[in-house]
Amino acid sequence: MELLEGVIVSMAPHNVPHAAGVSRVDRALHLAVGDRAVVRVQLSLVLGKHSVPEPDAVVVAGRIADYDRAHPTTALLVVEVADSSLEQDRLTKRAMYAAAGIPEYWIVNLPNDCVEVRREPEPGARRYRSVAIARRGETIELGVLPGVRVPVDDLIPS
Repeated sequence: MELLEGVIVSMAPHNVPHAAGVSRVDRALHLAVGDRAVVRVQLSLVLGKHSVPEPDAVVVAGRIADYDRAHPTTALLVVEVADSSLEQDRLTKRAMYAAAGIPEYWIVNLPNDCVEVRREPEPGARRYRSVAIARRGETIELGVLPGVRVPVDDLIPS
């Protein structure tokens, strides 16, 4: 379950494509980020007293020990792997992450075989100013960690 804007939302068990996507995102981010930040997978991100999502992956500043006593309250990047959750990830979660000022939000869009890359949050408007689509064969550079590049092929299951 997740707490999304004051509503407790139950989550369905992971299907095989979603699980494969989460595994791929985890590995790709760990390889790309290295020791420059921390990658957390399917763990709480506290965005206020009414929102505690459990994104498929986040990249947070600092070291692992920084989160020994508290969940992070912001992130450099949030990634959701979307299959049946695509609309919720595009609407509810997008608005929540933008409102929290998360600088970058990626949706690994399994039905359309692409990654939706959102940048430049407008917290008051609860949206992202920049939206781009990255496809197989392309590479995404993490804006807040220059030089960190992730191949789209490494994020999407075959």
